[in-house]
Amino acid sequence: MPINVNTGEGPPQKVMQTAMVGRNGSLTYRLNLDGFPGFGWAFTYFAEIESLGPNETRKFRLVLPGMPDLSKPVVNIQENAQGKYRLYEPGYYNISLPFVLSFRFGKTSDSSMGPLLNAMEINKYIKKSDGSIDESVIASVISLYPSADWAQEGGDPCLPVPWSWVQCNSDPQPRIVKIILSEKNLTGNIPSDLTKLIGVVELWLDGNLLTGPIPDFSRCMDLKIIHLENNQLTGELPSFLVDLPNLRELYTGNINLHKGNNRGSHIKIIIGSSVGAAVMLVATIASCLLMHKEKMKYLKQDQHEHTKHTQRLVLSLGDGANEAAHCFALSELEDATRKFEKKVGSGGFGVVYYGKLKDGNEIAVKVLTSNSYQGKREFSNEVTLLSRIHHRNLVQFLGYCQEEGKSILVYELMHNGTLKEHLYGPRTHEQSISWIKRLEIAEDAAKGIEYLHTGCVPSIIHRDLKTSNILLDKNMRAKVSDFGLSKLAVEGASHVSSIVRGTVGYLDPEYYISQQLTDKSDVYSFGVILLELISGQEAISNESFGVNCRNIVQWAKLHIENGDIQGIIDPSLHDEYDIQSMWKIAEKALMCVQPHGNTRPSMSEVLKEIQDAISIEKGADVVREGNSDEISRNSMHSSLVMGGSLDLGDHCLSIDESSAQPTAR
Repeated sequence: MPINVNTGEGPPQKVMQTAMVGRNGSLTYRLNLDGFPGFGWAFTYFAEIESLGPNETRKFRLVLPGMPDLSKPVVNIQENAQGKYRLYEPGYYNISLPFVLSFRFGKTSDSSMGPLLNAMEINKYIKKSDGSIDESVIASVISLYPSADWAQEGGDPCLPVPWSWVQCNSDPQPRIVKIILSEKNLTGNIPSDLTKLIGVVELWLDGNLLTGPIPDFSRCMDLKIIHLENNQLTGELPSFLVDLPNLRELYTGNINLHKGNNRGSHIKIIIGSSVGAAVMLVATIASCLLMHKEKMKYLKQDQHEHTKHTQRLVLSLGDGANEAAHCFALSELEDATRKFEKKVGSGGFGVVYYGKLKDGNEIAVKVLTSNSYQGKREFSNEVTLLSRIHHRNLVQFLGYCQEEGKSILVYELMHNGTLKEHLYGPRTHEQSISWIKRLEIAEDAAKGIEYLHTGCVPSIIHRDLKTSNILLDKNMRAKVSDFGLSKLAVEGASHVSSIVRGTVGYLDPEYYISQQLTDKSDVYSFGVILLELISGQEAISNESFGVNCRNIVQWAKLHIENGDIQGIIDPSLHDEYDIQSMWKIAEKALMCVQPHGNTRPSMSEVLKEIQDAISIEKGADVVREGNSDEISRNSMHSSLVMGGSLDLGDHCLSIDESSAQPTAR
């Protein structure tokens, strides 16, 4: 039936002709609001599309936790809309909304029918802007490709949100800082207007059909990364590249693009590093194929103003990298794995096989299954990072192989698999790991992550911490693995701008919103891991956390804030733990998963709390061994309920401190 939508907002009639009905008396929602917290307006749309009997009524309220004033009005659709098939649209023009919005519609006590909701609309207010500085420049670029899908997004390239293939800075009048046009079937010359984007930091034009010479980007002084490989470019590599003060990575890889005679020493170094690794500039791969000590002589010939720049490109390609990463022959790995016979695991970008070298050392051989450009990038990223980091709590990297189209990583063998398998995988049937062992695993993993954050210069952000990336050796000692998504922090910067990567359930919501990666994103993921160690539950589950919750963070918060830690403790622990150590880890886990990174602890602080919990647990073990089982387990569970040292505070419970309500509790 047609719906009368001639009201203020005029939503689509097709939408109003459908609705969700709460047959059990309520409709409950939990929404992640991208771009919030902030002020906005929110409207609900109601149209009675069911035939009610003469004695049937439908009355209900919107219930927002912590906002009783907004929860008072009663909705009676037919009465409010003055008839059936007519629209009623109550809402708020100025309301503070959090990142996670939890609410429900509940029927009143005198209603015979549950609530009905046709649609809902939420908008965020943004500050008016004159538009991005580069709007006209980028308009001329897309005019060259009028029929391309990527050129159809329209509007300002940065506001209110950036187009899918650009990234912008956060200035009041933003500039474009990244162009991502990889594998977009671009033809013709590189658009000359791209050289007018003087704020651009990264330029990705690889994997296209571009021809002609490289245009003059000498005005783009902020350029750090240039991807031009896998095109059909011709001519000389221009000398202006030497004068770009921030350039760190240059990827050429075009068969007809060659070096010239001008400014020779610089160009030779840049070409050597880029052509040596045709897909990516990778320290150890390039060094295995091309780079040797002779490259270093060019540094001594450099003019002083270019020395620091060129060293950063070359030193990572020197002999130290050769020593750190062994370049395996494919035949050697085929012999070690008996032609990749025994599969022992699989990860995000590869299958892992058991191997044994001629010297008797057992190895894990990870063969990249994704031959995509992204997969190769992550392979190369892992080789580069693992070649420069060494720690007892990071899985030891032994080498790599790139032959016959295969990309392979070789690690030490971790005999006891992943932490995930022991918590809720096939290995749980063998024997559940004790609480003290879980704490020791957490300590080992925290030490590895702390090293990445504080022991490396520049520091490294793992970006994909999860239980399947924590591996266990013969002695059940833990090591962190899988650095395919890791990022180097930028010296002197508070964050790294980055396209969001990671795993659902472990992903930092602040990073998801801002695309600004910090070490506190790893802290959030580690907090999720701590909750998994306590509960033995997966980070995301459709069954374990109740009807309206799929996320371990929300589920655990609800129990812990109600003083019910027993409600989340893994039953397989069989009360073999000290409740104080359990509360200490639960407290720190909640601090780790706070919505704002600046209120989360550092990994060093988290490590200290884990070590304190281990000390408590070891003391309790002594008592238990002395046949005194009834320690403090039946006493009041911790300072949380007693008002002692566990200070959750409003900042733990509320998504947005500035607006305080509503909270995701």
